Amino acid sequence: MTHIRAMAAADAAAVARLSGELGYPTSGAEVSARLAVLAARKEDGLFVAELSPGEIVGWIHVSVDATLTDGPIAEIRGLVVDARHRGQGIGRELVAEAERWAAAHGHPRVRVRTRIARDDAHRFYRSCGFGLAKTQHVFDKKVEGEGW
Repeated sequence: MTHIRAMAAADAAAVARLSGELGYPTSGAEVSARLAVLAARKEDGLFVAELSPGEIVGWIHVSVDATLTDGPIAEIRGLVVDARHRGQGIGRELVAEAERWAAAHGHPRVRVRTRIARDDAHRFYRSCGFGLAKTQHVFDKKVEGEGW
């Protein structure tokens, strides 16, 4: 049975490993530093799925985003389930936890963005009740300065 709980500092290495599966390689130290900042913010919800104590098989990050054009909305920033455990309902449990977190924080809508090439993710989110709202291009530019 899967247990969903708040992400803890001790989970950093497992979260980093799973982030690599998601296509975002990172280290436990990097995740640990980011987690220290994000876990202290009331705008972020960070959860893990564990099969047994310390056996982390998935994680989800949901946060509140607010803009001038679209009031506050809860957005899934990342979700991954260990490839060996996909198709067992763990992703659905994590999404349900993100939805509970959003509702508890007064946000009746949850958004998720996913790469256009991730057909499996698209099917998964549609099966969880998400509907396609728009397509877009995302542009990045590196700037000088300090960061994580």
